[in-house]
Amino acid sequence: MPTIDRSVDFAEDRLRMTVDNCLLALSGLASPFGGPFDLALNAGECVCVLGRSGSGKSVLLRLIADMDPGTGDVSLAGKRREAFAAPAWRGQVIYQAAEPAWWAPTPAAHFPPAATKRVAELMAALGLGSDVLDVDIARLSTGERQRLALVRSMVREPKVLLLDEPTASLDGASTLAMESLLLQQLRFGLGIVMVTHSREQAARMSQRHFEMRDGRLHPL
Repeated sequence: MPTIDRSVDFAEDRLRMTVDNCLLALSGLASPFGGPFDLALNAGECVCVLGRSGSGKSVLLRLIADMDPGTGDVSLAGKRREAFAAPAWRGQVIYQAAEPAWWAPTPAAHFPPAATKRVAELMAALGLGSDVLDVDIARLSTGERQRLALVRSMVREPKVLLLDEPTASLDGASTLAMESLLLQQLRFGLGIVMVTHSREQAARMSQRHFEMRDGRLHPL
């Protein structure tokens, strides 16, 4: 009787179990500007994506966040993205651009009154004084805006953060403070996909690194 090689089936079963049990799963996610992308992100895990400018790193994050049209499947804790209303998805899977947008003159207007205590805790962890909340956003440095944007994102208590070079405009001490806060949140089960140009930062933040090349993810 011929022997049937079941190794491929077993490998597919293991991959399917990994995707089904993970926090964020991408399967065949693509647009004309990049992909297809396949990725399984576990709760409490940070995955870092490196690559040249213009290689498609931001495209990946925007596709996951459903901010750009694309094809393929995305799910959160086993629930397909199509089952979420768009605002609900973007509240659970938050995309933070390298230069985040603001819609009010001061940072304070972007935080609900009920979150005052949490905002103060996060700002202190990032080395920000409470006085910056009332400063005109146009007068804040890029680094201050980046840190405030992270506070704004974390106050919403997302399941996944999609961070596009979140420390690009920070000095060394501020970078380490942000990394420390993010590592703390990973211990509470947050999932992070982080775009960075720094291999050193990738090594500090995660154990899985990818390079974006030719619009595809390549393990490092």
